[in-house]
Amino acid sequence: MVTVKQQYEAFPYPERDPEDERSRLIAGSPSHPLEMDHFLWKGQRDWTQPLRALVAGGGTGDGLIQLATVLDQLGLPAEITYVDLSTASRAIAEKRAEVRGLTSITFHTGSLLDAAQYGSFDYIDCCGVLHHLPDPGAGFTALRGALTPGGGMGFMVYAPYGRSGVYQLQEAFAALFEGLPPGKRLAQAKTIVEALPAGHPFRANLNLGDHHASDAGFYDLLLHGQDRAFSVPDLLDTLDATGWQLASFTTPALYDPGHMAPVPDTMPLPQRMAVAEKLRGTLRMHVAYASPAGETVQGVARASDRSNIPHLRGVQARPLAQAVAQGKALPLKLGQVSTSISLPTEAAPILAAIDGRRSLSDIAAATRFDPVRFGALWAKVDAALAPWGLLLYSGLLRQAAQLKAGKGRTGKGRTGKVAS
Repeated sequence: MVTVKQQYEAFPYPERDPEDERSRLIAGSPSHPLEMDHFLWKGQRDWTQPLRALVAGGGTGDGLIQLATVLDQLGLPAEITYVDLSTASRAIAEKRAEVRGLTSITFHTGSLLDAAQYGSFDYIDCCGVLHHLPDPGAGFTALRGALTPGGGMGFMVYAPYGRSGVYQLQEAFAALFEGLPPGKRLAQAKTIVEALPAGHPFRANLNLGDHHASDAGFYDLLLHGQDRAFSVPDLLDTLDATGWQLASFTTPALYDPGHMAPVPDTMPLPQRMAVAEKLRGTLRMHVAYASPAGETVQGVARASDRSNIPHLRGVQARPLAQAVAQGKALPLKLGQVSTSISLPTEAAPILAAIDGRRSLSDIAAATRFDPVRFGALWAKVDAALAPWGLLLYSGLLRQAAQLKAGKGRTGKGRTGKVAS
């Protein structure tokens, strides 16, 4: 068997060229600061205080570079610790950070099972790693032990239904290629996949694309020696058993069966989410945020809190406002899911006023709606956009602007360390 470490030494994943950092930033979920604030800290985190973050199993660095770059560009302080088993993956992540001139990161080669040895953290990123552990529960437990009170985690684990065909091929290839090195496994598997019949579940699965993107992507998808998927009930049970609770999936609408079918009012939320996953049938991963079990001080931002500052994500305020003013629906496509969003035309000036710095109170004053009417309209905006991940709340940009305007740039100039 090729071990996980051996795989990622041979094929660091995802495949990245550090020089590309000069021309683009790969952004996504989890671990964008706006999203973190929205789902974990009610949109109210004090970003002038250094964020102590652990990127556990950071691979070639996508989440790491996104988090460090956004905070660096805004002049906000951070102390970020990267840990990964693979020296090859670490080298790529380090080079990407070097190209960007990021100095807030300390690099370690090691296991996330030893997370607490690296310190105590306000935020933990663990994307695409826990499902590759011999005992994923041990990983969740170890990360919980490294979290400060009031902290949280952004994570991604595989989901079963959208990965149909994957696991039967992994099992077949493991039996066929016993004793072969990674390179030979890859070459032989590619030949076999090309010859699969059209009706094979893997060939029919439109949700998957990593095997087309790169050799590392092909190996990670179809030749991984240690890989499991979590259904919604599996995930909720694991979180509960390891000291966590689900804060939210990053796109809650995908887990609401009400978008696809009538749902009994008495159906509890965990069952609703499980039913939605089965009805969708296309979810290949769960991207979510978790907080310590029983902790109610923090949580997901609320639309009713007028001090919250809204941000549009994936859409621009003025074009959206113009479309809404004209009575047009907003088309939305997420993977294999297509839908449209409609908003009342009266909400157009409210949407146009969203700039990531005005609070809801500021927007209400600027648009001159009476409080009751503004509240009713904003509730509709939030209900339409937030479940699809298009609306987030955070004071991030306002706080950064205040720092730049004269309150100093706390934390700039930190010297990153490279540790063994």
